[in-house]
Amino acid sequence: MVETVGTWLLLARTWTRAALQYPLGLVMMTLGAVVSTSLDLIGIVIIFVHMPFLGGFGPAEAGFLYGASQLSFAVSDVAIGAADRLGRHIKAGTLDTMLIRPVSPLLQLATEDFTPRKAGRLVPAGVVLVWSMSRLSLSPSDVALTALMIVNGAVLFSALWVLAASAQFVLVHGHEATKAVTWGGVFMTQYPMSLYGKDFVRAVTFTVPLAFVNWQPSLYILGHPDPLGLPVFVRFLGPVLTALLCLVAALAWRTGLRHYRSTGS
Repeated sequence: MVETVGTWLLLARTWTRAALQYPLGLVMMTLGAVVSTSLDLIGIVIIFVHMPFLGGFGPAEAGFLYGASQLSFAVSDVAIGAADRLGRHIKAGTLDTMLIRPVSPLLQLATEDFTPRKAGRLVPAGVVLVWSMSRLSLSPSDVALTALMIVNGAVLFSALWVLAASAQFVLVHGHEATKAVTWGGVFMTQYPMSLYGKDFVRAVTFTVPLAFVNWQPSLYILGHPDPLGLPVFVRFLGPVLTALLCLVAALAWRTGLRHYRSTGS
């Protein structure tokens, strides 16, 4: 694990040095990432201008959900989000080149064209989360649970990135389709899930555990009842389900890599 992290940092630093050769362009793209990430937030603000609650959640509580979801996703996107380019490499035959290098192909994909501009997504998410936590007056234990929730959410999203990449061993042209799980997942979790139908919430709780990115833990932290009537202990199952999802993602990646056949180009 230490060696893997060290290699990731080395590759990320190499790409960062390349990006810093054009500092003005990097600054502009980073600001663009901040602005584009803030657009969803503006939509939420407009909603609260016209109504005091959204799905039973006030502005600070909705901001808490938004900040936690966006922060978790942004961290995972920085760490491994580029892995969903696998399909392009399979079609171009460049995955073969990665396979003969003494570094994991997944690690190479994760750091490909790494750019610090992705960190721009962290800014609005972090600001909103800090603001909402200050308005909610959380206890030290709630703050600790919030930190754990964000780490767990980042790992969960990372597992989804790997699953989305693994699917492209079969669905070579499925790059856009797999975004429904990754980018669609962060869009869905930034809103209170009490807005969605109960069958849909059950699906993202027991099938693809997106509810454990922020929803289930936040119900406990914010003191809200579960619309599905699930017992309290379910709200603490995030790390367990995330670990299982990581195992599934690792198995899917290994299976796809094992059955991969070169394009011959």
